[in-house]
Amino acid sequence: MNIRAHFEEEKRLVREDILSMGVRVEEDLRKAIVAFKNKDMQLAKAVRDDDEIINHLQEAIEDRCARIIATQQPVAQDMRWLITSIKIADQLERIGDHAVHLAKAAIKLEKEPYIKPLDYLERMASNGANMIQGAVSALMALDAEKARSVATMDDAIDRDHKALVQDILDYVQKNPDKAPQGTKIIQTSGFLERLGDHVTNICEMIVYCVEGRRVELNE
Repeated sequence: MNIRAHFEEEKRLVREDILSMGVRVEEDLRKAIVAFKNKDMQLAKAVRDDDEIINHLQEAIEDRCARIIATQQPVAQDMRWLITSIKIADQLERIGDHAVHLAKAAIKLEKEPYIKPLDYLERMASNGANMIQGAVSALMALDAEKARSVATMDDAIDRDHKALVQDILDYVQKNPDKAPQGTKIIQTSGFLERLGDHVTNICEMIVYCVEGRRVELNE
């Protein structure tokens, strides 16, 4: 196998790991909101336990990319792709952490009836999962325009987060004994809001990889 063919094979393996990581993170987020809504402790614990696999995938991606850089000295587009892959793996790992936070909140609130319907959280999680799916698809296709489109979805998450916070604060003001759960729900919403920011970061990295210029999306 010549040098270029070896590089392409290593690149293929990195792509497979990023795809696996993205699919797993997306699935964990969808599972976590179902666990939260239905108080499904078995599903919540499965999401929590899955975090170790996601962490191992991130490490594998970083190690492989570092090895390629050290042994093959890639330039220009190839170097941008490798740097982007490392950064995207880091963002996916953080997104996975937010799915775990959601699962842990479900476990913590298992015994308490929810003070409010979970419509905002469900919609935020669904939009976040769709963003992850779209961003990974954009990366696999190296489609900068799709990455830009995916980033715009973060606006809906931000709007729902602000509306949820106000809704909970209004409720807690009238029912101060429910403040602990209200605080936990706001905190959980904050994790989902930051998740959208991480996917936006991924989209910015895809644009950089394809076009060679840094952009700020969804300011």
